[in-house]
Amino acid sequence: MLPANSLRARITLLSTGLAAGVSLVLLWLAWMLVGDAVAAFPQLPPGTTVRADGVEVDAAALAAHLQEHARDKVLLAGSIAFCCVVLATAILAWTFTSRVLRPLREITGTARRLSVESLGERIGEVKSRGELAELAHTFDAMLDRLQAAFEAQRHFVANASHELRTPLSVIRTELDVTLSDPDADVAELRRMAAVVRDATERAGNLVGSLLLLARTDGAGLMVNEPTDLAVLVSSAWRAVRGEAEQRGIRTKFDTAPAPVRGDPALLERIAGNLLENAVRHNVDSGWIEVVTQPGEGWSMLRVRSSGGLIDPATVAELFEPFRRAGVARTARSGAGLGLSIVRAAVEAHGGRVTAEPVVGGGLSVTVVLPAA
Repeated sequence: MLPANSLRARITLLSTGLAAGVSLVLLWLAWMLVGDAVAAFPQLPPGTTVRADGVEVDAAALAAHLQEHARDKVLLAGSIAFCCVVLATAILAWTFTSRVLRPLREITGTARRLSVESLGERIGEVKSRGELAELAHTFDAMLDRLQAAFEAQRHFVANASHELRTPLSVIRTELDVTLSDPDADVAELRRMAAVVRDATERAGNLVGSLLLLARTDGAGLMVNEPTDLAVLVSSAWRAVRGEAEQRGIRTKFDTAPAPVRGDPALLERIAGNLLENAVRHNVDSGWIEVVTQPGEGWSMLRVRSSGGLIDPATVAELFEPFRRAGVARTARSGAGLGLSIVRAAVEAHGGRVTAEPVVGGGLSVTVVLPAA
């Protein structure tokens, strides 16, 4: 039996039971009132007789007979009315409940038909109003979120597979070419080993980034300690300073103490990813500006850098996995997970992150976190 039909039967039984109970109470009250009304007639003196249909009968016996007869009439008529009321209630409750629960059956049918391949189906507008209509709208909204999540998952898996396939293809090609050459010397083997090492390092970095994103995205903080954004920026800058100097990138730091609380490793990864992106997606002889600033109840980190022109309409895409400068899989280095990890880590700390293009080319990313 369908859940809607089971609910329909329960509502019908409940309505019929309530109608039967009320009818029984009313029948009992009518029976009592009729008896009291007949008993309230003026009483004749004991031993008085009256003539009824030409027969002399005792007045007291006649009064008792009339009272019993009236009660019997009320009981008979009330029983007939009781049966009619109960039957009518059951029929009406069963009929109207079916119409009221029709949207619920539509919702149930849609839920039964749903699968990964049919997430595009929706209930749509229902004839009923009130709670059932609200349930249908809520169900459709949930399906929208589920469909978006499944599509994002498919996209993420496809991109991750593509990113991992590239270094693995490089490794396989280098090994096949080198092993097929019987005259390969030590120099050739060293060159092959260097290429394989770089490809392996790229794959390892991608796997590490995926693990960090899985650890951060939607997860709570395992560590909650006080730290300073200015200190984290200084530590993260040491890792990319050499690359920035080789490319002639000018830097300007305005790092005032900005205390925050959270996981120091994740917070350092926020600063590190922003600075790595600012260097690797910059232009030669470009510039980078880094600001940390405390506020009332919050601390801010902003990283601005020069670079290529970015369409403002595609800025939001930068925080999606495997997106680089708004275009999927086009950068020379990196996996396109930097800003995705930044967003996940910031949200895990209860903060927010925004980005906007810089006039003339480049990007400005602002992170706001709750202060310690």
